Amino acid sequence: MEYIVRTKATYTQTEREKAFLETVEETRHEREIVTGLAPFFNERAPEDMMSFYSNDEVVSLRVLKGTDRDVEKRMPVKITRHYFELAQKSEPIKRIVKPSADETMDMAGSEDPGNQMDYSPVEGLLHKYEMGLMYVVSTCSAHCRFCYREELIARKEVERHDGTVAKKGLAKIPDVTAYILEHNRLVEENGGLHPETGREKLREILLSGGDPMVLNNMKIAAWLSALAESGIESIRIGTKEMAFYPKRFDGPFLDMLDRFHETYPQVGLHFMLHFEHPDEILAKDDDGNYVKDEKGFLQWVPDTWEAMRGLISRGWLTVENQSPIIKGVNDDYKALRILQREFKRMGGENHYFFCGRDIVAYKAFNVPIETAWQTLNESQKGLSGIENHARLSITHYKGKTEVNAVTNEPIPGLKGAENGVVIFKLLRNAADAPDRGKVCIVGRNPDAVWFDDYADRVLFDEAGLFDYTRVTEDGKAPAMPVSSMPQINGCG
Repeated sequence: MEYIVRTKATYTQTEREKAFLETVEETRHEREIVTGLAPFFNERAPEDMMSFYSNDEVVSLRVLKGTDRDVEKRMPVKITRHYFELAQKSEPIKRIVKPSADETMDMAGSEDPGNQMDYSPVEGLLHKYEMGLMYVVSTCSAHCRFCYREELIARKEVERHDGTVAKKGLAKIPDVTAYILEHNRLVEENGGLHPETGREKLREILLSGGDPMVLNNMKIAAWLSALAESGIESIRIGTKEMAFYPKRFDGPFLDMLDRFHETYPQVGLHFMLHFEHPDEILAKDDDGNYVKDEKGFLQWVPDTWEAMRGLISRGWLTVENQSPIIKGVNDDYKALRILQREFKRMGGENHYFFCGRDIVAYKAFNVPIETAWQTLNESQKGLSGIENHARLSITHYKGKTEVNAVTNEPIPGLKGAENGVVIFKLLRNAADAPDRGKVCIVGRNPDAVWFDDYADRVLFDEAGLFDYTRVTEDGKAPAMPVSSMPQINGCG
C-alpha cells in the first residue's frame, strides 16, 4: 500500500500564491437548476419545464418513492435550464439526465467500482496510477443517470480498506499537499522510486468529483496554486459543465487561468470535457435538424462555441473530450462520427470512449462490449487520421483496458475461437504498472457487458484480468478472482 501521511497536515500559502489569489474575481452564475422530482410531482417547476415528464412518467416515478426502487435514492435528479432547452430537441440528451423507472429494475453493480478506496492514501485522493485523482466536490450542475461516481453524488456509504463503512469524503488542501510532498520526498531520497510501492514522483493531479467547475473561481484557483506550489507538474480539470452550463467559462474564469499561467508557467493545464452526443454542442432548428451556414459548416450552440473558443484560444492549455458509450444515448456510429469530427474541428482532441462501468444498475445503461467496439470502429471509418485518436477503454480493477480488437472469423487451431475473439490490452496499471501492455484474449460473447461475461471463454490471459487479486492492507491476502465472483463488483 501507498505511504500514508499519519501526522497532522499543515499548510501555509506562499507569497507567490497569495499574490495570485488576490487577482481572482468572482462572478454570479444563474444556472436555473431544478433539483429532484418533487418540483415535477407537485407542479412547482417552472411552467415551461413541466412538460419534461409526461403524466405517465410522473406516475411511474412517484409510485417508486420510498421503495427499494426509488430512482432518486440510487442517483439524485438535477437539470439546468440550458440543458433542458437542448433536451427539447434531443431524445439522447433527455436520456442522459431524465430518470426512468426501468433504471432500478436490476440493481446489480458495485458501490465502489474498481475498489477505488484501496488506493486512497488520504481522504478524497486516489493514487492508483502514476497520477492522482481528487474528489473536490460531490455534485454537478446536472446529474447524468449513468454517472460513474453515483456512489459519491448519492452520498452512499462505502466499505473502506480497513473494513470500516463511511461515505466518501472530499479532498482538503492541507492533507493532499502533505501527502504529495511526503511521497515525492521519499521518491527523491530513494533514487527516483518510492521505497514501498516502486512508484515514481507524483507529478500529475486530476481535479474531479462531482464537477470542479461548480466551485467558485477562488476555490478552483486555491487548488491550482496549492498543487503548483507542492511540485505538481500537470493539472487536469475533469468537467461536464460546458455541456450543462457553458456560461460558467466566462471572462473572470478565463482571466484567472491566464494569471495562473503567468504565475506558474511551468505547470501544464488540461481540460477533460465530457460531451456524450453532438446534440450537446450543435445548434438545431425547430425541426430538429442541425443548423448549417452558407458554406455547409455545422453551427455550434452559441454559448458552447464561446466557451470552447475561450479555452482553445489559450494555446498553453489543452482541451480533450471523453465519453462512455451509453444505451439510447450515443450507441450510434453516425452520432459518434459527428461528435469526433466537430470536436477536432473546433481545436479539441478526442481522448477516450468508454464501455460502461459496473455501477449500481449498470445493466440499464451499458451496451455490450463488442457492440461498443463495433460502433466506435464504424464511426471512425469516416474520420481522418487526426480526428480518430480516441480509443475504446473498459476499466478493469487492474487498470484502464483497451478493447483492442474484435474479430469476426475463427482462428484455425485455437479452441474457443470458432466465432472470433476479443483482444484486451492493459493501457494503464496500478502502482508501478507491472502489467501495462499485456493482453488478454477471450472468445466472443455478443451479449457481454462486463468482464465476467467472458469468464467461461478465456483463451489467453497474460494480463491477469481473470485471475485478479485485490490489493489488501498487508499486500498479501487475495480476493476471489473476477471469474468466480457471484455478481459484478468493480471497475476503476
